[in-house]
Amino acid sequence: MRTIIDMNAGWKFIAHDAGLVDYCPAGWEDVTLPHTWNAVDGMDGNGGYKRESCWYAKAFEAPARQLGKGKIYIEILAAGQQAAVYVNGKKAVSHEGGYSIFRADITEHLKEAGENLLVINCSNRYKDSVYPQSADFTFYGGLYRGVNLISVPESHFDLDYYGGPGIKVTPKPVEGGADFELMAYVVNADENFTVLYSVFDQEGREVAYGCRPADNPAVTLFVPDAKLWEIEEPYLYTVTAVLQRRNEAYDEVSVKAGVRSFSCDPQKGFIFNGRQMPLRGVSRHQDRLYKGNALTKKEHYEDAAMIKELGANSIRLAHYQHSQDFYEACDELGFVVWAEIPFISVFQKNPQAHQNCVSQLTELIVQNYNHPSICFWGISNEILIGGISEKLVENHKELNALAKELDPTRLTTIAQVSMTPLESPMHHITDTIAYNHYFGWYGGKTEDNGPWLDHFHKAYPKLCLGLSEYGCEGIVTYHGREPACKDYSESYQALYHEHMAKVLEERPWLWSSYVWNMFDFGCAARNEGGTAGRNNKGLVTIDRKTKKDSYYIYQAYWSKKPMVHICGKRYAKRGGKTAEMKVYSNQPSVALYVNGELIEEKHGEKVFTFTVSLERGFNRILADAGGVKDSTTIEKVDKEPDIYVLPEVNERLEGVANWFEAVGDLDLKAPMEFPEGKWNVKHTMQELAKCPRAFEIVQKAVKLSSNFDVCPGQGMWDMMKSMPPEGIVTMAGGLLPEGFLESLNAQLVKIDKDSQK
Repeated sequence: MRTIIDMNAGWKFIAHDAGLVDYCPAGWEDVTLPHTWNAVDGMDGNGGYKRESCWYAKAFEAPARQLGKGKIYIEILAAGQQAAVYVNGKKAVSHEGGYSIFRADITEHLKEAGENLLVINCSNRYKDSVYPQSADFTFYGGLYRGVNLISVPESHFDLDYYGGPGIKVTPKPVEGGADFELMAYVVNADENFTVLYSVFDQEGREVAYGCRPADNPAVTLFVPDAKLWEIEEPYLYTVTAVLQRRNEAYDEVSVKAGVRSFSCDPQKGFIFNGRQMPLRGVSRHQDRLYKGNALTKKEHYEDAAMIKELGANSIRLAHYQHSQDFYEACDELGFVVWAEIPFISVFQKNPQAHQNCVSQLTELIVQNYNHPSICFWGISNEILIGGISEKLVENHKELNALAKELDPTRLTTIAQVSMTPLESPMHHITDTIAYNHYFGWYGGKTEDNGPWLDHFHKAYPKLCLGLSEYGCEGIVTYHGREPACKDYSESYQALYHEHMAKVLEERPWLWSSYVWNMFDFGCAARNEGGTAGRNNKGLVTIDRKTKKDSYYIYQAYWSKKPMVHICGKRYAKRGGKTAEMKVYSNQPSVALYVNGELIEEKHGEKVFTFTVSLERGFNRILADAGGVKDSTTIEKVDKEPDIYVLPEVNERLEGVANWFEAVGDLDLKAPMEFPEGKWNVKHTMQELAKCPRAFEIVQKAVKLSSNFDVCPGQGMWDMMKSMPPEGIVTMAGGLLPEGFLESLNAQLVKIDKDSQK
């Protein structure tokens, strides 16, 4: 029988490209897996992070070969982003893609007696043939999910096929129960071997059994009165396959499975087990504060439990294959999962990059086929940032066909960047589509979201439409009486999500929606809102310690457990004659007490707003929603602390005013012109960077419009270099005064393209 040996302890590590060694270096750092060398610099706000080729080494004794001629495999649960594995100086395997399992048979490389040396090179250096290449998150390096040795007999369930489990389970509801279509993958088995299948219910009772010859192991087993895998009650069966030789079990694999049905309808949205059930959830990245992506199983389960507490029924696992621990948590807790590959942001024309997408999609599907939580395979995200081409469309069609070939039971989907035209051919490749929209943050107004969705739905009534990303930054230090877009306040983030939660509630035909993001996450390239190195759009802080007010508006909409939450608890010092106290609750009425006195009881839906007079000094606030209570203390002060307002907000407003002073009396209502031989807003950032004078103007405009610093080779450059200023500024929409884009173009067209000054 197979034996799995945990190899996570006792590693040596060096944080530079030391090269292959033939001994275990005593001078290297001692580390335990999971491990990443970017745990701190990947999110510490210093503007960059180590993208290097680093080395791990471990001495070990080889396990005994089973029956004297078994196989020993090395299993890498993930290695960011490229890896090469050496055993006793010989390369066993190399792998490109930082998020999936890969294995290698190392039997012939081992010394049966004495010490063996395992050396692994990991690199997160830029490589144009491996995705992701450019994206809005940190690409952590290292052995961040762990390493195993697997000892199996010579005849065993396949360990070589794209890191898969060696068994494929497809449960289908039928009248009176469920059919379990089973397929095992066996190697080195002759006519003496059979595969014995058992299906066990959640209570451990065997409810179906089957036997097949090892050379033709497919079978369908009927489970009578099968229970469905539901969001509210995710019932799991255990399917076991035993490779049997006469009266001896050689190998065994076991997986969890769930019986469910699902589909999408353009008018009804997502349908699960025959019921209309719009998917309302969050996206999730896999990192934590100063741990990077080197998370433990406990931490993965903690994340899933926090999302369950929110009341979400779905998770988009962005933008890559996540840990098996997290998929298993989703199976057990009951989430519908969108799983995707890191084909993101910038399309690379290198043919090898497309093959890397093919490889990563194959690994994603083969390794995760059995998880009942997964209902959607995502094939790309915001890939039109750099424009569209016939090759890009063709590659997507190939990926979609591959997903259908590997798994015809699930639906495919895609996340389109906001600027994708409504008539784009990209809408007609996957089973469903979704858009990433940030109206009310990067462009336009919050109120634009509903009308845009309605317009698309009316124009394309046969397309299943979802909202794959939406959100805004919220930093818990910042507050104010009049929250506004781009003030980075917790108050504005809450206001934004109040509106969005209602928009989604009113549109059940949207098959899915996902808040960007459940947790703040590392993005070394970012520097905005006074908190550099992070994307702060999370409903929860990156350390998982603080749930922002925006978390609770979704709990009010989605959770069935009675709840009440007083907003603005961190807006703890308030000036003015009166104060607005906002309360979220899923109960029909809320009573508010100030210093023990009932101020008012209000009836309503989700959001309850009270205007109260505060006494000088400390005031006790209590909200009571039918016996569910929450309380806080607010201090009335003469002047609110300066720290409540981000200095950049006023600086930006002043910068816009100065910008218009600088352009003088230009006629900004005149149509824009694009004379030959002059720079203009339609040239890409990369093109404009050739002219220092033009690029300096554009840098100022981008900073004012998006709050991003753009500089070649730094920050968000890789994502933004292929975009024209026209697109970047337009995304800011209503955040900028009328005429801003025209004023930018008017300055650029004064500069000759031949000018290098």
